[in-house]
Amino acid sequence: MTDAPIGIFDSGYGGLTVARAVLDQLPHESVIYLGDTARQPYGTKRIADVRAYALECMDRLVDRGVKILVIACNTASAAMLHDARERYDVPVVEVIRPAVRRAVAATRNNRVGIISTAATHQSHAYVDSFAAAPQIHVTSQPCPRFVEFVESGVTSGPELLQAAHDYLEPVAAHGVDTLILGCTHYPLLTGVISYVMGEDVTLVSSAEETAKDVFRTLADRGALRPDDLPPPAHEFLTTGDPLEFERLARRFLGPEVVSAHAAEVAS
Repeated sequence: MTDAPIGIFDSGYGGLTVARAVLDQLPHESVIYLGDTARQPYGTKRIADVRAYALECMDRLVDRGVKILVIACNTASAAMLHDARERYDVPVVEVIRPAVRRAVAATRNNRVGIISTAATHQSHAYVDSFAAAPQIHVTSQPCPRFVEFVESGVTSGPELLQAAHDYLEPVAAHGVDTLILGCTHYPLLTGVISYVMGEDVTLVSSAEETAKDVFRTLADRGALRPDDLPPPAHEFLTTGDPLEFERLARRFLGPEVVSAHAAEVAS
């Protein structure tokens, strides 16, 4: 089982930042990534539909023999984490709680900001995860246009900078010293986010913290892939157009995306 791949699921492309962090922190591990691009975005859909779509995709990854499942989608994490942990025999890691734990440890003044998509903001998934740390004052801000900028390849420029000021200045006004990037697209915007928030604000990447959780989970189970095995192999699956997936995936992940293959799902 130690030679089995890590399965990473997302509704689309943002989860590739989680895959990037996993590849950086666990360079000897193989990865299978499945993006449900044919049915994205999940944020506008009913919770019951999100749960059904996500479980269908994760069933496919489990059928491929993965040793751990990573839900690299904030909306899906909020919708079906408990279902997944009851359904599968392999461990399941998600993106919300690891980032919250890191933010609680990092804050110096107990004021934490969260930026996310509108759907994640409305779900209160991050805010609710701070229940065990009642001393933390949480400010949540949706930043819906950030995803559009990233998927269009825009990571700088006056229009993005203005949007960042509009979204982030109200968060900064609450005196936060720690900011959770609560969408897996946002690590690609750390330059502009840090510029607006200031160098004294610690940015917590849900992607980086999730990868740490993957490492910790595999290490605790003695399931890390041995270093003396041949180089790992990575596979990328999409429910949408493989060529379109390849184009955008290279922007998020890099040259590891050699090709993508179609994965059929129910319409």
